[in-house]
Amino acid sequence: MQESKPLIDPVTGFLYPESWVAACTDREQLALAASGLGVLTASGKMLRRGYTTGTTAAAACKAAVLSLENPVDSVTVRTPCGISLDVPVRCSRGRAEASKFAGDYPGDATAGLVFVAEAEARHEGVTLETGEGIGRFSRETPRGRPGEPAISPSALQEIMEAITDGMEMTGIPGVAITLAVPGGHVTAGKTLNPRLGILGGISVLGTTGLVEPWDDHMAGSVKERVAAAGRVVVTTGRLGLRYSRLHFPDHEIVLAGSGIGEALGAARGKVILCGLPGLVLKFLFPGILQGTGCLTVEELSQTPVFSEKMEEAFSIARTKYPFLRVVILSRDGEIMGDSG
Repeated sequence: MQESKPLIDPVTGFLYPESWVAACTDREQLALAASGLGVLTASGKMLRRGYTTGTTAAAACKAAVLSLENPVDSVTVRTPCGISLDVPVRCSRGRAEASKFAGDYPGDATAGLVFVAEAEARHEGVTLETGEGIGRFSRETPRGRPGEPAISPSALQEIMEAITDGMEMTGIPGVAITLAVPGGHVTAGKTLNPRLGILGGISVLGTTGLVEPWDDHMAGSVKERVAAAGRVVVTTGRLGLRYSRLHFPDHEIVLAGSGIGEALGAARGKVILCGLPGLVLKFLFPGILQGTGCLTVEELSQTPVFSEKMEEAFSIARTKYPFLRVVILSRDGEIMGDSG
């Protein structure tokens, strides 16, 4: 009898335990997990990943280019994590719409938002302008300068690659595209954008191109993974996940998102908490920004007092979580601080 191949999440690289796979009896659901579009939980339940604002924007832009020649009802977009998605669209004569798919993430404030792209053929080159509903930086921040649109580098690359792909498919030598999100300014009020100095609309983001279904089921799976691991690193986001694997290749890496407290509560031995400063330091030291004049930990990290504040957080961690080692990473993966 031929042994079945191990099931690996292509987004995170996580090897699903055999017991989790055995608990799911639906082959289509297991295929969804193998594709990366679904996440398998310890109970065997499958949760769908959603699409980031970057992926949705990329789909709208590509469809707008394609519709200069012929309308389509879906486009294929290659995400930053390497997975290709077929995204439904509505388009005609250079105008396209794509709706933000949230998957099984109940807290997605941008769920259902419609991204609108309008394309005009040009003799050469590509220009991308942003319109209604896409936020712009109102002040200098680590992520952008005043007046710049709030589009992350990974999302911008995904969008430009989708546009280029559409040009190659149609043979159009150049395009000018305007991207907008009607109603985006209203939705932005439900996000952290105003605190981050981003006004007028939402951000276009996406490190992997996919949104994790962080609900109560996933929280339970995180706790089970932490409890079962011999050597474990808890991290908070995709960059933390990537760099934790590089820094700690012999550890089990568990992505806990904002559920750091639940993950640490499940630990049965020593744990490393590794990630970017924001969630980690705010969790350890909720008052870290008081008296600094900074609105975010990311801003604080660019100031001379950051090292001092980070050491205060480490001191709190040593007292409250004696089993915990804290490693703070930059967005480039360099270690900014280590509690030892």
